[in-house]
Amino acid sequence: MKLLSTLVLSAALAVSAFAQKSYTIKFAHVVASATPKGKAADFFAKRLEEITNGQIKVQVFPSAQLYDDDRVFMAMKMDNVQMAAPSFSKFTPLAPAFQLFDLPFIFRDTAHLHKVLDGEVGEAIKQKIEDKGFVALDYWDAGFKQFSSSKKPLIVPDDAKGQKFRIMSSKVLEEQTRAVGGNPQVLPFSEVYSALQQGVVDAAENPLSNFYNSKFHEVQSSLTISDHGYLGYLVVVSDKFWKSLPDDLKAKVKQAMKEATQFEREESAKDEAILLAKVEEYAKNTGKLQITKLTPAQKAEWQKVMSTIYPKFYDVIGKDLIEKTMNTK
Repeated sequence: MKLLSTLVLSAALAVSAFAQKSYTIKFAHVVASATPKGKAADFFAKRLEEITNGQIKVQVFPSAQLYDDDRVFMAMKMDNVQMAAPSFSKFTPLAPAFQLFDLPFIFRDTAHLHKVLDGEVGEAIKQKIEDKGFVALDYWDAGFKQFSSSKKPLIVPDDAKGQKFRIMSSKVLEEQTRAVGGNPQVLPFSEVYSALQQGVVDAAENPLSNFYNSKFHEVQSSLTISDHGYLGYLVVVSDKFWKSLPDDLKAKVKQAMKEATQFEREESAKDEAILLAKVEEYAKNTGKLQITKLTPAQKAEWQKVMSTIYPKFYDVIGKDLIEKTMNTK
């Protein structure tokens, strides 16, 4: 009887120990803690520890302290990092369907964008990453892109003719630029300021965060609020780590992430409004920057020209994904 009691007690202790097993998530990202993404990562860390009573602890490493976005995938495969939030462009070698987000004027506005991300299309694209061994959690905003130029304000598509546009490495962006008669020039982001300053390129496309924080407003004479393209991030988890979590903790990770996503999107919107005000103040005080906000009719004109490139990417992205995005209400 005594032996039986000892065995029962040992089993109970083992079950209790397993139930209370603690986990650590290393969350690596490449931006500063003060950015919307940085703030959201910290929010997620705090919230997850709260709702798991410390069973899951999250260590956030901002500003590429551990890995940049080019190396973080391998680090996650090796379980050296459990979570990251790379930009969409970093996923395209793994899943070409991510080029959907490069298509110009595919999103009507922020509300439409979020319905696409949180709906059938967003889930389908997440699945393409999970097929590569990563668990996709949620999409975070980086912001809509705006046109700028030092040669001629970009108000109608014809204004782009002959202008040299700096773009990220993307077949979609190359075709987008050619569609309006521009000349695409692929350059690393670190070289953009000097290229604009020296006239190596005339124009660019950036979210307001890049345009202002990287001081592009100092080397461009016009800014067009076009909202023609979108930049974002996808938060992913190491598949090996995810499989080690019991189902109840997986549910709590998803809960904390859902709250962090809402927080990040709100912070991103606030940040964009603040940045626009700063750019407008600079323009008013210096007289060196012309700011134009495209009207719905002007946007429609750009969209008409640029959307002609969509069929070229039906095979790469998927015609169904492009059409479902456009038809999302």
